[in-house]
Amino acid sequence: MKKYDDIVVGSGISGMTMALILAMNGRKVLLLEKGPSIGGSVSRFYKNGIPFDTGFHFTGGLQKDGILYDILTVLEIRDLIRPIFLAEDRANCFFIESEGRQYEVPYGIENIKNKFKEYFPGEASAIDRYFGMVQKVCDVTPSMDLRTMFSEHILADEDFVTLEEVLNKLTKHRVLKALLSALAMCYGVKPEEISFANHSRMCMGLYHSVARIENGGNALVQAFKKKLQDHDIEIRCSRHITELADINNKKVGRFILNTGEEVSADNCILTIHPKEILKILPGQYVSRAFADRVSDFESSAGFFSVFAVLDSDFEEPDFDSSILSIFPHCDVNSLLDPAYKGEPALVIIKSVEHTKDKTYKTIDAFEISFSEHVKEWEDSKTGSRPRAYQDYKRSRVNAIINRIIKVFPQYKDKMQVVDSASVLTFRDYLNSPDGSAYGIKQKVGQINLQGRLPLRNLYAAGQSSLLPGIIGAMMSSFIVGRTILDEKKFREFIFRNLTT
Repeated sequence: MKKYDDIVVGSGISGMTMALILAMNGRKVLLLEKGPSIGGSVSRFYKNGIPFDTGFHFTGGLQKDGILYDILTVLEIRDLIRPIFLAEDRANCFFIESEGRQYEVPYGIENIKNKFKEYFPGEASAIDRYFGMVQKVCDVTPSMDLRTMFSEHILADEDFVTLEEVLNKLTKHRVLKALLSALAMCYGVKPEEISFANHSRMCMGLYHSVARIENGGNALVQAFKKKLQDHDIEIRCSRHITELADINNKKVGRFILNTGEEVSADNCILTIHPKEILKILPGQYVSRAFADRVSDFESSAGFFSVFAVLDSDFEEPDFDSSILSIFPHCDVNSLLDPAYKGEPALVIIKSVEHTKDKTYKTIDAFEISFSEHVKEWEDSKTGSRPRAYQDYKRSRVNAIINRIIKVFPQYKDKMQVVDSASVLTFRDYLNSPDGSAYGIKQKVGQINLQGRLPLRNLYAAGQSSLLPGIIGAMMSSFIVGRTILDEKKFREFIFRNLTT
């Protein structure tokens, strides 16, 4: 039976980060992945030789001294990543169909404030107060900066009030409220459910900068692969834990894998969905309150996705400089409600991709969707779904293409659909219990699974632990790493690498 210092379960961005942090601090690490390859939703897929991103499309925090810039610096992979910053003056564009108007939103907080004041000159006070509140929350949140993460996290007043409540007190202008809450699409929770504090923490990176990465999520996966190899981390794919054995004094002695193999470790860090963690824990060590808490977690929004490519001879200036989000109206709460029956919100991301000797102009289009939309087929599997499901997919693809052409009429007869994916597709390919894009909903007053679990050498990390998205998932691994490692040495590791 092989012995490790640490086992990390799940090789998405949090799992890869966790394994690398531990190994860089001299630990012997085993990384387990249920799927056939590491990377999770960060990895790309290829169809007809054309690359498309699965779950990672753009990020904030990559500007110098930004939070993601610092995270990649400490992990010694920043030089392996090439950010492609979107147009500073219009990185995010929001077309609100009910208003018949497009709003171009820059990055840089002062730039955003000035642009919003141009659009809404009578709302200058509300705009200043909103961004002041966002800045205040992030200033008092230690986990927003690797340099301050060692301080005690104390909940802010804004952790106990929803985004909706704050906006309603600031302004009555429905379009302004819609634009200030529009980035809810990046974490998949209604403004009436998310705390203002977590909304602020999620949005701050995107307020400072918006960037894609050359070669998309694969660039991150390849960079991690190199560093994982450099630090002799053992990686086993198509492996997962089926049983915890030899539990003594609430500490697991043996971890039994799906192959029947047994391994032991001082610690095991689970970066998988909380409901998958609950399945692993033996019932006698799980209190009713703990089980109920995990069972009550709700799924965040998912997407129905269309992946398309434009004809090779099609030319368009600044093709990939902005992200366009189409909102049928200003009610963001209804757009993120599974029961909503109207036209969904749609996000369109354009990218120029180079593979070998070919260049492709790709379009990834994402329409908000939920597991409830495909419930009648939930027992089916990819590759063997019924005709009714295929009809459902075909209908949604056609509707999305029509919406794209309505906004970009120049794409008519120039765009070819390469593939599509429903919430069920994401569920099955990514080993996600519900196919949601952001794990569990981050609701006001909710206590997520992070850090030590009911068994003393088990820990939880990942995007459902701290905050959704790449930054929240990676930061959760740093916080759990601080718990496992000697804090003095871990602090030295962080500051030495930041300085270097």
